[in-house]
Amino acid sequence: AFGAASRKNAVMNVRAAEPLILTGPIIVFGGPYSNLHALDALLAEARRIGIPPDSMISTGDLVAYCADARGVVDRFRETGMRFIRGNCEDQIASGAADCGCGFAPGGECDRLSADWFSHAMRELDEDRRTFLGSAPGRLDIVMNGLRIAVIHGAATQQNRFVFASTPARVKAHDFELLDVDAIFAGHSGLPFSQSIDGRLWHNPGALGMPANEGDPRVWFSIVSAGAEPGALRQSGAIVDFRHGFLQGGVGSAGARNEGSRQIDQPFIGSSEPMWPSTFIVVQVPAGTAFQLLAW
Repeated sequence: AFGAASRKNAVMNVRAAEPLILTGPIIVFGGPYSNLHALDALLAEARRIGIPPDSMISTGDLVAYCADARGVVDRFRETGMRFIRGNCEDQIASGAADCGCGFAPGGECDRLSADWFSHAMRELDEDRRTFLGSAPGRLDIVMNGLRIAVIHGAATQQNRFVFASTPARVKAHDFELLDVDAIFAGHSGLPFSQSIDGRLWHNPGALGMPANEGDPRVWFSIVSAGAEPGALRQSGAIVDFRHGFLQGGVGSAGARNEGSRQIDQPFIGSSEPMWPSTFIVVQVPAGTAFQLLAW
């Protein structure tokens, strides 16, 4: 069952917010999932290419499967990176009993989420939980004349999984509800870009865990204004955060200790890539308003 916060916020994303006027480039990334090593690797890459933290935007789920919920929250507070509330932020901030992720009851993801959620609730004090709950549920951006909505899952359901294979008519309905030219969404964790009637749906992939396609690296996107008015230039990029860090310090009890922090062994395996892939990447056809680079 989903927590009360998930039900309460089910339709929040259809309400437009005051937009940020950005010239880019910006970094867009999916859930850090309590993976401080990956987040720090992304910050280092952003410094290298000259993108400041306030031009870095997460689609939510700062806290999830990995060990360092407290460290990830503190890094966002220290740097000023932007994020929107996903189901994890809402559930943690409200003191709910579960993550509200939308997994099938009794499945592997449902089982693991119960473990990490209880770990995160122990890690985060009231001040950090309030910080997570203070983020907007939707972030609107205007770049090069295009209206972009950053949401977590979908327009009318925060924890809906949207994949490349999700029917175009479903995505088109969300575009009509949000009244934008592009949607940047997360939650599903699998990166893809799709043109829907000349409008862009983009998922940058999760930062905190690899997609299940055999590569241990993780994804983010760089978005900037195109050469012509009304065009975006978007490219996928990868971060090698040396996921072996997550395997350090596994004791005989099958747990990893980090100071007073402890997380059960199943999460160590969850940082390893799985096979085969369940996502595809679709290039926007030539002649549309969006100019996408190959992944």
